[in-house]
Amino acid sequence: MATRMPSSSLSVFHPTYMQDISKPTMHLHMKTKDAKAPYRTQNLTKIMSSMIINSILAEDPTPSNTVRQFYKYMNEKNLKQLENYISNDCFFEDYSFPKPFNGKKEVLRFLEQLITGMGQNIEFHVAHIYEGDDDLIVGVNWHLEWKNRQVPFTRGCSLYRLTREGERLMIRKGQVFVESPIKPGDLFLKLLKIVTSLFDAFPEAAEWFFRSQYVIVQVLLKVYSMLLVPFINPILSFYVNIGNLIVRFVSIALKILEYFSRLFTTRKS
Repeated sequence: MATRMPSSSLSVFHPTYMQDISKPTMHLHMKTKDAKAPYRTQNLTKIMSSMIINSILAEDPTPSNTVRQFYKYMNEKNLKQLENYISNDCFFEDYSFPKPFNGKKEVLRFLEQLITGMGQNIEFHVAHIYEGDDDLIVGVNWHLEWKNRQVPFTRGCSLYRLTREGERLMIRKGQVFVESPIKPGDLFLKLLKIVTSLFDAFPEAAEWFFRSQYVIVQVLLKVYSMLLVPFINPILSFYVNIGNLIVRFVSIALKILEYFSRLFTTRKS
């Protein structure tokens, strides 16, 4: 997808554009009585730049501003406002999940689960927003932050196609690519060479694989849920519970140390 300059260069807040916007003025002409000139006309000039900017943003929301507002409400954990940015026929693909979310109801359920998982202190930090040649396509680079500190392995890129519904712009399609915590490096290149060699050696099997890849994924997911999940979930729950106990123990120990530290400081003073 061809891209334009980042949204910061397309925004109405660009310095050169601000110069053009700040020029329009409103002239009010009043007839006033004056002892020397009974009906002399006086020109009263008022700068309307801020009102003009607000009017432009309110009447014709841009795709980049719409997506920026979407992430703003994600950070505010405001699901009610997010409903206004998802179209009824929205198709949302997060490639960390085996299948996409289809329709407004499924997408909002996914966003609700995402917001819950983020907790109170995790936020999206939007690094860049790009608008494509098509005015309704937007690309975003982002990462997650915890109290203004970047969380490792959370860099991502999202592509959105918007649609106009009345005076609003809404997200009709979303594609999310998230950084993998596993960095295979050269191993990936070697595996890629092996896979492509197999495709070339067995083209008919490769054609069948490409036609049936989604069926294969669904079968593997069913096998995983039937055979592995009953064994893996208890193990994961056990380690999660141990982790919670360790966190509580460390928290209590720190509070005890803090208490004795204050006690000794008080006695010395």
